[in-house]
Amino acid sequence: MVSDESLSLEELMALIRTFVSERDWDHFQRPASLAMSASIEMGELLERFQWLTHSEIADLLHDEQYRTSIADEIADIMVYLIRLADTTGIDLTRAILRKMKKNEQKYPVSEWKGRIPDKVRDSQ
Repeated sequence: MVSDESLSLEELMALIRTFVSERDWDHFQRPASLAMSASIEMGELLERFQWLTHSEIADLLHDEQYRTSIADEIADIMVYLIRLADTTGIDLTRAILRKMKKNEQKYPVSEWKGRIPDKVRDSQ
């Protein structure tokens, strides 16, 4: 296993690919299965926040065990999403940069600084 050094997305993808390959799991990891698995893990992350107020969450974030449980769920989600990108041939860095450019155009600073989109505000 690798050390705690910083890795690029490409290096993480290669690490995950090797892990999957060594276990002969490639045939299980189809795009739909990976997307479903990421969604399931997202549900597990949401459970860590369910029924808690913002204040309670802020307090719990000082607890190492709670933070670790959140980190583990985020890692699970990211592993599935990185693997999904890998199996579909999507360059994650390029996709993220392209999406951020779209977001910059959709939400220019001059109009959105300090504001949240209506659909987000309405759901709060």
